[in-house]
Amino acid sequence: MLYTPIQFRNIELKNRWVMSPMCMYSCENGMANDFHFVHYGSRAQGGTGLLVVEATGIEPRGRITNHCMGIWNDEQAEKLQKIVEFVHQNSDSKIGIQLAHAGRKGSTWNNLQIPMEEGWETIAPSSIPYHPSERIPHALSTDEVKEQVRNFKNAAQRAVKAGFDVIEIHGAHGYLIHQFLSPLSNVRTDEYGGSFENRTRFLIEIVDAINEELNENTALFVRISGTEYAENGWDIQDSVALAKILKEHSVDLVDVSSGGNIHGAKISVFNSYQVPFSSQIRSEAGVKTGAVGLITKTEQAEGILQNGEADLIFVAREILRNPYLAVQGSFEMKEDCFFPHQYTRAKISS
Repeated sequence: MLYTPIQFRNIELKNRWVMSPMCMYSCENGMANDFHFVHYGSRAQGGTGLLVVEATGIEPRGRITNHCMGIWNDEQAEKLQKIVEFVHQNSDSKIGIQLAHAGRKGSTWNNLQIPMEEGWETIAPSSIPYHPSERIPHALSTDEVKEQVRNFKNAAQRAVKAGFDVIEIHGAHGYLIHQFLSPLSNVRTDEYGGSFENRTRFLIEIVDAINEELNENTALFVRISGTEYAENGWDIQDSVALAKILKEHSVDLVDVSSGGNIHGAKISVFNSYQVPFSSQIRSEAGVKTGAVGLITKTEQAEGILQNGEADLIFVAREILRNPYLAVQGSFEMKEDCFFPHQYTRAKISS
């Protein structure tokens, strides 16, 4: 199954390997540069079915660090468009972008909050910092929440114009959308807090707003944390319920990660440790899912697909170590995979 195509709207991925979005902390003023051109271009040359560009801020405060990528202006989008065009012209890969807002976890460097004179005031659903030592974030007013929905919509519009095949909304890892989802970080009493319906409202409004900018030639994914590993916090049953709603709102795939919202949460990490969350959401919500989390081997990835635990395999650190993971796996499995014609003399025949 790993080397069979799959379709989302009119977008066909040639195989099930996905380069997971990973921050590179290498931008100035949110702008992609030559490093990003080589970084993403090399993974496309490696046969990966889909590349997802790192968490990209929808406004300056949406960045995790002051060296994170942005798409809040046209100049940033134009830089990204050059990468998109290279991938489309020189590979079979599709390329997506993860739209993000860090919320209270912004204005950091090396996991420490940047002082105000160099950083910025962070925002959140409620005035609760991620760590007690950090500045108290500004709690968004109802109007400010709606402004953030518009920021996501505007960012999606730029991403579509730049030619991206997939838009992924980052609703995981304790960033702004996740902060709204969790009752531990969202204690609002307005329409965006309290009940499950209210806490998910921000994400659903973003999904609907972005879908207004999309057609059948751009797919929509959402990344969530299946659980946040905290008592009375967001858990797998919440994620299943949310995934059912996302499917009703034309989300094509739920990318299932975990954790990130509660400082000090105890997480047991092992190979494929997040796959059971993907499996449960896929089974109970009837939605396509992506699995991620220490997936490093071709046989491991194939087993996840064969067991019906996911539809796509998102790979992070392993594809940093080996940009040619997908094509090398195809050699092992004697399957077809894109291989640059310039490199034909090195292709291992099946």
